[in-house]
Amino acid sequence: MPVSAKKQNDREARQARERLRAYQARQAVHDHTKKRRVRDNLIAGGVVVIVLALAVVLQLTYFSAGPGKPVASAKASATATPTPTAAATDGNSGDVPSKSLADGRTWTGTLKINNISLGISLDGAKAPQAVSSMISLAKKDFFNGTKCHRLTTSDGFKVLQCGDPKGDGTGGPGYYFGPVENAPSDGKYVEGTIAMARQSDNAYSNGSQFFIVYGDTTIPADSAGGYTVIGKVTSGLDTLKKDVTDKGVQGGGTDGTPVVTPTIDSLTLK
Repeated sequence: MPVSAKKQNDREARQARERLRAYQARQAVHDHTKKRRVRDNLIAGGVVVIVLALAVVLQLTYFSAGPGKPVASAKASATATPTPTAAATDGNSGDVPSKSLADGRTWTGTLKINNISLGISLDGAKAPQAVSSMISLAKKDFFNGTKCHRLTTSDGFKVLQCGDPKGDGTGGPGYYFGPVENAPSDGKYVEGTIAMARQSDNAYSNGSQFFIVYGDTTIPADSAGGYTVIGKVTSGLDTLKKDVTDKGVQGGGTDGTPVVTPTIDSLTLK
């Protein structure tokens, strides 16, 4: 074979090998790109699934435990949470003042809260046991310096609850008494009413806690009945509303600790 023909064949063979390598290189790139695209799609799909799963979890958390939790409308009640002895579910417990102390008459006096003087009248004829307890505690200055720990502000349920020496709804005078006296049969407590707080479904769990109704309020009776009405505010309620209850509940709720802390300065009765 002539030298020029041999060179020509070598050159064509070399070019063929180069074309083959180039093809193989392109094919490798293509295969890699294809595999990477599949991998990226799988990763992207996985990310979407994870994001959706997290979204579902967050949504469930928000509506079941977080700030978006639906709040069921609580049954209106003026409860006290100290736990009486077992005997107190069907009778008085502890050194309960004699109901004869009320003397079957009307008692008048002044309940001073945050230096606001509330004129009050207590009915010792209609609620002799509860009024006797209030008289006894007032004589001992039991209420002086205690805080009104609970305020409710929802429509139809407006009460300021006081009389707990612990200031958190769990305290009392060391005794418990009943039964429920002078409760309204229709569950309506008109503005100015003063009534005793007690445990739900326990007529013999009255202690020292009481509530002032600063706006017409309806509290449905439970298995123990209603709440003992001991009297009413005769003056000063407008000032209490303006300076205390109108300021609302801490955190913006409708039932809780008042924004303005109401402290009882004194309670006098005669």
